[in-house]
Amino acid sequence: MRHEQKTGAGPSQRMLRVGELVRHALADILSRGDHLDPVLAGHIITVPEVRMSPDLKIATCYVMPLGGKDLRPVIKALAANARILRGEVARRVELKSVPELRFREDTSFGEAQHIDELLRSPAVARDLQSDNEEKTDE
Repeated sequence: MRHEQKTGAGPSQRMLRVGELVRHALADILSRGDHLDPVLAGHIITVPEVRMSPDLKIATCYVMPLGGKDLRPVIKALAANARILRGEVARRVELKSVPELRFREDTSFGEAQHIDELLRSPAVARDLQSDNEEKTDE
């Protein structure tokens, strides 16, 4: 019997596990720098997350070049070399079928920086200070 994923449910354990295997393999491939592509060879690329489709046929790889420089050319080069990278992932990860690799910008660094800026803003500091004063008055 086949289990369908419910709408709104998070990723299954299998999706998470396979995504992490693909992420490790891809990070290893990119860190070794054994690419023929000069754009990829000229950048250190991090792979913070890989999300798998429910059928495990598509791996959406979130990437960021070190310092965020040349993001568009790096993603374009990764997409152009997706077939070669997929073959390398296939050699490192034992799966029935190796997923198609799609590359997207990782926005988590920017979001974390934005939250950090918000937490350091004078308005938040003032609110935190007034909360502390209320607690000491009780």
